[in-house]
Order: sequence, then C-alpha cells, then structure tokens
Amino acid sequence: MAKRFVLPVACAIVMALSGTAAAQFMPGINLNTDRPSLAPEEQEKRKAVDDAYKSAIKKLPDKKESDPWGNLRSTATPQSKQR
Repeated sequence: MAKRFVLPVACAIVMALSGTAAAQFMPGINLNTDRPSLAPEEQEKRKAVDDAYKSAIKKLPDKKESDPWGNLRSTATPQSKQR
C-alpha cells in the first residue's frame, strides 16, 4: 500500500525543487557588460549633459540640517526622583 504513494510523492518533490532551480536562471537578461563604443557625436552629447548636471548641482544651496521636533524636546536632562 505504501508503494503506491512513493512515486507521486517523489514526483511532487522533484517538481517543487526543479521550480526553484529554474528560477535561478534569468533568460533574456544579458550579463555581458561589453558595450560597443559610442560615436563621437554621442560622446560629446553625453559629456554636455554631464557638464550641465554638474553645474546645476553646484548651484544648489547647501542643505541645512533641520530638526522638526527640536523645539518640542527639552534640552535639560530629567532628574531622577529619589524616595
């Protein structure tokens, strides 16, 4: 009687394990980072965009640290009550 359930259980285990193993392979995603070299016009265009970004970042004012709860906190440390 137990032999009848061994094959379906074994098949179920193999299918469950093969599903997670198949998820490790990502078809359609190329992990090769070799890119063809850009045309000189495209390189100049990208450099102009980068320069414009850097100059815009330099124009931003310095960020001041703000503490929205600062005025609600007390600066004095609480003293413990002794009985």
